[in-house]
Amino acid sequence: MSTEIRKRYREILKRPGMTLSPGAYDALSARIMEYCGFEILGGGGYAAVGSMLAEPDGGQSNYRDYADHYGRICDAVDLPVFVDADTGFGGVHNVRKMTRAFERSGVAGFFISDQVFPNRCGYLPGKAIVSTEEMLARLNSALDARTDESMVIAARTDAFHLEGVDAAIERCQLFLEAGAEILKPMGLDTAEHCARWMKELPGPFQYNMSHAAGKAKVTIQQVEDMGFNTCGFPSAALFAGAGGVKRAMDALMRDKSFAAVEDEICSLEDYYDIVRLKRHNDMEQDWVERGEAAVAKKKAAE
Repeated sequence: MSTEIRKRYREILKRPGMTLSPGAYDALSARIMEYCGFEILGGGGYAAVGSMLAEPDGGQSNYRDYADHYGRICDAVDLPVFVDADTGFGGVHNVRKMTRAFERSGVAGFFISDQVFPNRCGYLPGKAIVSTEEMLARLNSALDARTDESMVIAARTDAFHLEGVDAAIERCQLFLEAGAEILKPMGLDTAEHCARWMKELPGPFQYNMSHAAGKAKVTIQQVEDMGFNTCGFPSAALFAGAGGVKRAMDALMRDKSFAAVEDEICSLEDYYDIVRLKRHNDMEQDWVERGEAAVAKKKAAE
């Protein structure tokens, strides 16, 4: 099944037009996105650390926790999930272990960064990057470790904020030669920079519209008009979820009632649709009935 989903992801990346890709922070948020009709999902480290640890994304997790987290998201939906692999969580042998673990978790693909370990959110200060040679070694390790060729391996560079646009593009060109299939030059998010990115680097093109970056520099329509294949929203659901819970709890503390936020709270009927209660009960009933039929058949034959 994972291979089929990965191939579907590749087909979506090749087709004309742009596909929106919200970021899931847990299995329930992923199921809601599928319920709303999205075709592909993201799974970012910023959202993962926020939901798992309630902390800012400073690289304080590990590949096993991420693989478990992404595995629950993948298991909740029948959609391709493209995720964040940070720096690979250590040296090249850690990258190899991470690649195998992520592949087993069912992800459609992942991107790996050229930051020093531990990775931190690309929109936070204090970043540093490794040499191009070290990043290429990470990529080589990931590509060699992959056993399903349909899993997409992408490369991200944070060189722009530290060394400028020329350095970011030059690194991406070398990542492409090494075998990366999608390039993510972090910070090239203005229309001017995107035009140069698309001119000098091949697609598919994935734009990142993260709430962690502050006010967006372009609109979704502009991104589509520029020719991007996908537009990711890695932290939108995390911020929406945190905001919704905060408003509900504020109302409860203030008013001893949810009346002020009643319209924002998911109805019981919608919740059961999202978590597939009927399907859950139908499967349980089917298994029980099959067991009963087997016993009845055995008794009838005696």
